Amino acid sequence: MDRSNSFNHSSENPSLNQRNSDVGYSTNDRRLAYSRSFQQSHGPRTPAAAAAMVFSSGEAAKPFLDRTVSSIDMPPEIYFGDGNEELFGEGKEKRGEVSVLRLVLEIFRVLRSGSRQMKRLSLLISLNVAYSTVELAIGLFTGRVGLVSDAFHLTFGCGLLTFSLFAMATSRKKPDHAYSYGYKRLEVLSAFTNALFLLFMSFSLAVEALHAFIQDESEHKHYLIVSAVTNLLVNLIGVWFFRNYARVNLVYRKAEDMNYHSVCLHVLADSIRSAGLILASWFLSIGVENAEVLCLGLVSVTVFMLVMPLFKATGGVLLQMAPPNIPSSALNKCLRQITSREEVTEVLQARFWELVPGYTVGSLTLQVKSGTDDRPLLQFVYDLYHDLGVQDLTVQTDFS
Repeated sequence: MDRSNSFNHSSENPSLNQRNSDVGYSTNDRRLAYSRSFQQSHGPRTPAAAAAMVFSSGEAAKPFLDRTVSSIDMPPEIYFGDGNEELFGEGKEKRGEVSVLRLVLEIFRVLRSGSRQMKRLSLLISLNVAYSTVELAIGLFTGRVGLVSDAFHLTFGCGLLTFSLFAMATSRKKPDHAYSYGYKRLEVLSAFTNALFLLFMSFSLAVEALHAFIQDESEHKHYLIVSAVTNLLVNLIGVWFFRNYARVNLVYRKAEDMNYHSVCLHVLADSIRSAGLILASWFLSIGVENAEVLCLGLVSVTVFMLVMPLFKATGGVLLQMAPPNIPSSALNKCLRQITSREEVTEVLQARFWELVPGYTVGSLTLQVKSGTDDRPLLQFVYDLYHDLGVQDLTVQTDFS
């Protein structure tokens, strides 16, 4: 590729030159970016397998890598200089102005053709909404503040389960210009939200137990026994639906695993809470002192221990921590192998993270000696990290 000829487009378009300079690039910028996405179905690459793929069938060998000038080779339709700019040449509707009705219809269409877990979650949400509505009506009619408070708690929980269902449906959408990596991470966000809510519930139960210990107001909670039994039966249906994700230290291989696990922990924590209230009422009926303090305290600790692993895992993905499936020692070993090559002077900005569970992304910058043919080096780097488990790697080479 003739690098000098790759700048002709920018020199013929002054308005584009101005835009490139606004974002930190100029026509004298010689940095080149290289990117490759690996398909998991092909398995790890080796240099021998790569050579066999290139020289097979007796045809001319195609280049291993696509080389592009990162700041110059931009299609002219991306920007228009008339002041009425549009992204990627699309209209307003492509920029996200989609009607609410169309979005709702799309969600219902996905639900009809969705998986068994999505349909089960829809049924569980319907049962919880019906139960919380009846409980709220009885609480308002009889003046029971505890029933009204429990109904609002269930309603908020139904909202979180609805968000989980929305994440399941939306994550099936294909990547677009706005979300080039797709929508899979929405399921990670949903799982994190569920975990955060359950941690708040654990804290509120601990405060309620402490308040009952200080004020000694346990005896006025007896009427909640019927509500707790009914709520327990409804949530046990949800536990049965998602029983395959009831393990505490579940290995997350996909983003769906996190979301399903969070739903299972949600209904399981509600079931434990209802069981704790039932047990506390029974202990109080036989004269056990501070029974509510003991039961609610145990429920609070149990829910906290169940939810913390999910909270850490989802928080780590959202904060783009180093992938847990790749040891840091292996990453350091790869960096040492790259640095030891004669043509490499320095390795900069080596970053690796999980986009979603099971999909690792990486990027790094290499300082290479001037006049070096960097294609063998890039092939070596890609094969090295692909064998390590990095599916999407971007490498930038700077010639010194």
